[in-house]
Amino acid sequence: MDYSKCTLCPRMCGVDRTAGETGYCRCPDTAMVAKAMLHHWEEPALAGSGGSGAIFFGGCTLGCSYCQNRAISGGPVGTPTDSEGLRQLMEALIRQGAENIDLVTPTQYLPTVIPALKDPLPVPVVYNCGGYERVETVQALDGLVDIWLPDLKYADSALARQLSGAGDYFQAATKAITQMVQQTGPAVWQDGKLQKGVLIRHLILPGQVENSLKVLDWIGEHFAPGQVLVSLMRQYTPMPGLPAPLDRQITEEEYQSVLSWMYLNDLEGFTQEETAADRAFIPDF
Repeated sequence: MDYSKCTLCPRMCGVDRTAGETGYCRCPDTAMVAKAMLHHWEEPALAGSGGSGAIFFGGCTLGCSYCQNRAISGGPVGTPTDSEGLRQLMEALIRQGAENIDLVTPTQYLPTVIPALKDPLPVPVVYNCGGYERVETVQALDGLVDIWLPDLKYADSALARQLSGAGDYFQAATKAITQMVQQTGPAVWQDGKLQKGVLIRHLILPGQVENSLKVLDWIGEHFAPGQVLVSLMRQYTPMPGLPAPLDRQITEEEYQSVLSWMYLNDLEGFTQEETAADRAFIPDF
Protein backbone atom coordinates (compact mmCIF):
# COMPACT_ATOMS: atom_id res chain seq x y z
CA MET A 1 0.00 0.00 0.00
CA ASP A 2 1.84 3.08 -1.25
CA TYR A 3 1.38 6.14 -3.43
CA SER A 4 4.15 5.41 -5.92
CA LYS A 5 2.04 3.15 -8.16
CA CYS A 6 -1.45 3.75 -6.91
CA THR A 7 -3.77 0.74 -6.97
CA LEU A 8 -5.70 1.57 -3.78
CA CYS A 9 -9.15 1.41 -5.40
CA PRO A 10 -10.64 -0.76 -8.16
CA ARG A 11 -9.80 1.86 -10.80
CA MET A 12 -6.13 0.80 -10.49
CA CYS A 13 -4.82 4.00 -12.07
CA GLY A 14 -1.20 3.06 -11.40
CA VAL A 15 -0.02 6.68 -11.22
CA ASP A 16 2.97 7.82 -9.16
CA ARG A 17 1.37 10.24 -6.72
CA THR A 18 4.75 10.86 -5.04
CA ALA A 19 5.88 12.46 -8.31
CA GLY A 20 2.82 14.70 -8.54
CA GLU A 21 0.85 12.45 -10.88
CA THR A 22 -2.86 12.15 -10.18
CA GLY A 23 -5.39 9.51 -11.12
CA TYR A 24 -9.18 9.44 -11.13
CA CYS A 25 -9.49 10.83 -7.59
CA ARG A 26 -7.02 13.67 -8.33
CA CYS A 27 -5.63 13.34 -4.80
CA PRO A 28 -2.04 13.98 -3.68
CA ASP A 29 0.32 11.75 -1.70
CA THR A 30 -0.77 12.90 1.74
CA ALA A 31 -4.16 12.89 3.43
CA MET A 32 -6.40 15.90 2.95
CA VAL A 33 -8.67 16.36 5.99
CA ALA A 34 -11.74 18.42 5.18
CA LYS A 35 -13.29 18.32 8.64
CA ALA A 36 -12.96 16.57 12.02
CA MET A 37 -15.98 16.71 14.31
CA LEU A 38 -18.25 14.90 16.73
CA HIS A 39 -20.94 13.60 14.38
CA HIS A 40 -24.28 12.90 16.08
CA TRP A 41 -26.20 11.84 12.96
CA GLU A 42 -24.73 8.41 12.32
CA GLU A 43 -26.80 5.32 13.20
CA PRO A 44 -27.68 5.33 16.95
CA ALA A 45 -25.57 2.20 17.53
CA LEU A 46 -22.55 4.17 16.34
CA ALA A 47 -23.15 7.74 17.48
CA GLY A 48 -24.32 6.86 20.98
CA SER A 49 -24.57 9.86 23.30
CA GLY A 50 -21.10 11.24 22.56
CA GLY A 51 -21.21 11.13 18.77
CA SER A 52 -18.86 9.52 16.29
CA GLY A 53 -15.42 11.07 16.00
CA ALA A 54 -15.74 11.72 12.27
CA ILE A 55 -12.75 12.59 10.12
CA PHE A 56 -13.94 13.61 6.65
CA PHE A 57 -11.34 13.21 3.91
CA GLY A 58 -11.32 15.29 0.74
CA GLY A 59 -11.77 13.53 -2.58
CA CYS A 60 -13.38 10.23 -3.49
CA THR A 61 -12.80 7.23 -5.73
CA LEU A 62 -16.38 7.29 -7.03
CA GLY A 63 -17.72 10.79 -7.71
CA CYS A 64 -21.47 10.09 -7.59
CA SER A 65 -23.51 12.71 -9.43
CA TYR A 66 -25.95 13.06 -6.50
CA CYS A 67 -23.37 13.19 -3.69
CA GLN A 68 -24.48 15.25 -0.69
CA ASN A 69 -20.85 15.87 0.28
CA ARG A 70 -19.97 17.26 -3.14
CA ALA A 71 -18.25 20.24 -1.51
CA ILE A 72 -15.42 17.93 -0.42
CA SER A 73 -15.82 14.76 -2.50
CA GLY A 74 -15.17 16.41 -5.85
CA GLY A 75 -11.47 16.89 -5.24
CA PRO A 76 -8.67 16.96 -2.67
CA VAL A 77 -10.24 19.59 -0.42
CA GLY A 78 -8.87 20.11 3.08
CA THR A 79 -5.73 20.46 5.15
CA PRO A 80 -2.68 18.30 4.28
CA THR A 81 -2.21 15.94 7.23
CA ASP A 82 0.46 13.29 7.78
CA SER A 83 0.08 10.10 9.83
CA GLU A 84 1.15 11.76 13.07
CA GLY A 85 -1.31 14.57 12.52
CA LEU A 86 -4.11 12.09 11.87
CA ARG A 87 -3.33 10.28 15.10
CA GLN A 88 -3.46 13.56 16.99
CA LEU A 89 -6.88 14.33 15.48
CA MET A 90 -8.17 10.90 16.54
CA GLU A 91 -6.92 11.31 20.09
CA ALA A 92 -8.39 14.82 20.32
CA LEU A 93 -11.82 13.55 19.25
CA ILE A 94 -11.65 10.77 21.84
CA ARG A 95 -10.86 13.34 24.55
CA GLN A 96 -13.98 15.23 23.43
CA GLY A 97 -16.08 12.12 24.09
CA ALA A 98 -16.19 10.36 20.71
CA GLU A 99 -17.75 6.88 20.86
CA ASN A 100 -15.56 5.75 17.94
CA ILE A 101 -13.23 7.07 15.27
CA ASP A 102 -15.22 7.32 12.04
CA LEU A 103 -12.97 7.52 8.96
CA VAL A 104 -15.14 8.92 6.17
CA THR A 105 -14.02 8.15 2.60
CA PRO A 106 -10.39 7.33 3.51
CA THR A 107 -9.38 4.82 0.83
CA GLN A 108 -7.46 7.24 -1.40
CA TYR A 109 -5.20 8.05 1.59
CA LEU A 110 -4.56 4.60 3.07
CA PRO A 111 -0.74 4.87 3.05
CA THR A 112 -1.18 7.83 5.41
CA VAL A 113 -4.08 6.35 7.40
CA ILE A 114 -2.64 2.90 8.17
CA PRO A 115 0.36 4.11 10.23
CA ALA A 116 -1.99 6.25 12.32
CA LEU A 117 -3.90 3.08 13.32
CA LYS A 118 -0.94 0.86 14.20
CA ASP A 119 -1.28 1.52 17.93
CA PRO A 120 -4.72 0.42 19.20
CA LEU A 121 -7.21 3.14 20.14
CA PRO A 122 -9.49 2.88 23.20
CA VAL A 123 -12.60 3.13 20.98
CA PRO A 124 -13.66 1.21 17.83
CA VAL A 125 -12.37 2.30 14.43
CA VAL A 126 -15.11 2.68 11.81
CA TYR A 127 -14.26 2.48 8.10
CA ASN A 128 -16.97 4.54 6.41
CA CYS A 129 -16.73 4.08 2.65
CA GLY A 130 -18.67 3.93 -0.60
CA GLY A 131 -18.18 0.17 -0.90
CA TYR A 132 -16.07 0.51 -4.04
CA GLU A 133 -13.02 -1.23 -2.62
CA ARG A 134 -10.44 -3.84 -3.59
CA VAL A 135 -10.25 -7.07 -1.58
CA GLU A 136 -6.52 -6.43 -1.16
CA THR A 137 -7.24 -3.04 0.39
CA VAL A 138 -9.65 -4.58 2.88
CA GLN A 139 -7.07 -7.23 3.74
CA ALA A 140 -4.45 -4.55 4.42
CA LEU A 141 -6.74 -3.19 7.15
CA ASP A 142 -7.25 -6.53 8.89
CA GLY A 143 -6.92 -6.01 12.65
CA LEU A 144 -7.00 -2.21 12.30
CA VAL A 145 -10.72 -1.73 11.59
CA ASP A 146 -13.39 -2.82 14.07
CA ILE A 147 -16.55 -1.75 12.25
CA TRP A 148 -16.95 -1.71 8.49
CA LEU A 149 -19.53 0.79 7.26
CA PRO A 150 -19.69 0.32 3.48
CA ASP A 151 -22.37 1.44 1.09
CA LEU A 152 -23.88 -1.06 -1.29
CA LYS A 153 -25.26 1.45 -3.74
CA TYR A 154 -26.02 -0.57 -6.85
CA ALA A 155 -26.82 -4.01 -8.15
CA ASP A 156 -27.51 -2.46 -11.58
CA SER A 157 -24.20 -2.05 -13.44
CA ALA A 158 -25.66 0.36 -16.01
CA LEU A 159 -26.95 2.58 -13.22
CA ALA A 160 -23.57 2.46 -11.46
CA ARG A 161 -21.83 3.47 -14.67
CA GLN A 162 -24.31 6.30 -15.29
CA LEU A 163 -24.34 7.82 -11.81
CA SER A 164 -20.89 6.95 -10.43
CA GLY A 165 -18.72 6.17 -13.44
CA ALA A 166 -18.12 2.64 -12.14
CA GLY A 167 -19.72 -0.10 -14.20
CA ASP A 168 -17.84 -2.69 -12.11
CA TYR A 169 -19.25 -1.36 -8.83
CA PHE A 170 -21.43 -4.33 -7.87
CA GLN A 171 -18.72 -6.88 -8.62
CA ALA A 172 -16.09 -4.94 -6.65
CA ALA A 173 -18.31 -3.97 -3.73
CA THR A 174 -19.77 -7.43 -3.13
CA LYS A 175 -16.32 -9.05 -3.11
CA ALA A 176 -15.03 -6.38 -0.72
CA ILE A 177 -18.01 -6.68 1.64
CA THR A 178 -17.67 -10.46 1.71
CA GLN A 179 -14.03 -10.00 2.75
CA MET A 180 -15.04 -7.48 5.43
CA VAL A 181 -17.45 -10.01 6.96
CA GLN A 182 -14.81 -12.76 6.86
CA GLN A 183 -12.31 -10.54 8.69
CA THR A 184 -14.62 -9.03 11.28
CA GLY A 185 -17.23 -11.69 11.99
CA PRO A 186 -20.74 -11.11 13.38
CA ALA A 187 -21.78 -8.01 15.29
CA VAL A 188 -20.48 -7.48 18.82
CA TRP A 189 -22.46 -5.15 21.10
CA GLN A 190 -21.72 -3.45 24.40
CA ASP A 191 -24.28 -1.33 26.25
CA GLY A 192 -26.34 -0.94 23.06
CA LYS A 193 -23.39 0.28 20.99
CA LEU A 194 -21.79 -1.60 18.14
CA GLN A 195 -18.18 -2.55 18.89
CA LYS A 196 -17.42 -4.83 15.96
CA GLY A 197 -19.08 -6.01 12.77
CA VAL A 198 -20.30 -4.97 9.32
CA LEU A 199 -23.11 -2.46 8.80
CA ILE A 200 -24.11 -2.14 5.14
CA ARG A 201 -25.76 1.10 4.12
CA HIS A 202 -28.10 1.37 1.17
CA LEU A 203 -29.45 4.71 -0.02
CA ILE A 204 -32.73 4.38 -1.89
CA LEU A 205 -32.63 6.48 -5.06
CA PRO A 206 -35.77 8.03 -6.58
CA GLY A 207 -37.18 5.94 -9.39
CA GLN A 208 -34.79 3.04 -8.71
CA VAL A 209 -36.77 0.66 -6.49
CA GLU A 210 -35.76 -2.37 -8.58
CA ASN A 211 -32.08 -1.63 -7.96
CA SER A 212 -32.74 -1.50 -4.21
CA LEU A 213 -34.62 -4.80 -4.21
CA LYS A 214 -31.73 -6.51 -5.99
CA VAL A 215 -29.24 -5.10 -3.47
CA LEU A 216 -31.28 -6.47 -0.56
CA ASP A 217 -31.70 -9.81 -2.35
CA TRP A 218 -27.92 -10.16 -2.61
CA ILE A 219 -27.41 -9.42 1.08
CA GLY A 220 -30.17 -11.83 2.09
CA GLU A 221 -28.83 -14.60 -0.14
CA HIS A 222 -25.20 -14.32 1.00
CA PHE A 223 -25.41 -13.74 4.74
CA ALA A 224 -27.31 -15.50 7.51
CA PRO A 225 -29.83 -13.47 9.54
CA GLY A 226 -27.89 -11.27 11.94
CA GLN A 227 -24.52 -11.89 10.28
CA VAL A 228 -24.53 -8.34 8.93
CA LEU A 229 -26.61 -5.29 9.76
CA VAL A 230 -28.35 -3.13 7.16
CA SER A 231 -29.05 0.57 7.32
CA LEU A 232 -31.85 1.40 4.88
CA MET A 233 -31.54 5.10 4.14
CA ARG A 234 -34.32 7.37 2.93
CA GLN A 235 -32.26 10.55 3.28
CA TYR A 236 -31.75 11.16 -0.44
CA THR A 237 -31.67 14.94 -0.89
CA PRO A 238 -31.60 16.23 -4.49
CA MET A 239 -28.68 18.49 -5.31
CA PRO A 240 -29.18 21.40 -7.74
CA GLY A 241 -29.10 20.67 -11.46
CA LEU A 242 -29.89 16.94 -11.38
CA PRO A 243 -32.21 15.51 -14.07
CA ALA A 244 -35.45 13.64 -13.32
CA PRO A 245 -36.03 11.48 -11.36
CA LEU A 246 -32.95 12.45 -9.30
CA ASP A 247 -34.38 15.95 -8.85
CA ARG A 248 -36.86 14.77 -6.21
CA GLN A 249 -36.93 12.96 -2.89
CA ILE A 250 -38.10 9.37 -2.76
CA THR A 251 -41.81 8.81 -2.23
CA GLU A 252 -43.42 7.07 0.72
CA GLU A 253 -44.53 4.30 -1.66
CA GLU A 254 -40.94 3.76 -2.84
CA TYR A 255 -39.65 3.62 0.70
CA GLN A 256 -42.31 1.21 1.94
CA SER A 257 -41.73 -1.10 -1.03
CA VAL A 258 -38.03 -1.39 -0.23
CA LEU A 259 -38.60 -1.58 3.52
CA SER A 260 -41.00 -4.51 3.06
CA TRP A 261 -38.37 -6.29 0.95
CA MET A 262 -35.80 -5.79 3.68
CA TYR A 263 -38.06 -7.57 6.16
CA LEU A 264 -38.87 -10.32 3.66
CA ASN A 265 -35.13 -10.99 3.41
CA ASP A 266 -34.91 -11.29 7.23
CA LEU A 267 -32.42 -8.45 7.36
CA GLU A 268 -31.77 -6.70 10.67
CA GLY A 269 -30.61 -3.15 11.16
CA PHE A 270 -31.79 0.42 10.97
CA THR A 271 -34.35 2.53 9.11
CA GLN A 272 -34.82 6.28 8.80
CA GLU A 273 -37.64 8.71 9.35
CA GLU A 274 -38.85 10.83 6.44
CA THR A 275 -37.35 13.91 8.12
CA ALA A 276 -33.84 12.54 7.44
CA ALA A 277 -34.10 13.89 3.87
CA ASP A 278 -33.09 17.40 4.86
CA ARG A 279 -30.04 19.48 3.94
CA ALA A 280 -29.79 20.46 7.61
CA PHE A 281 -28.19 17.06 8.25
CA ILE A 282 -25.37 17.65 5.75
CA PRO A 283 -22.25 18.81 7.65
CA ASP A 284 -21.10 22.36 6.98
CA PHE A 285 -17.78 21.92 5.19
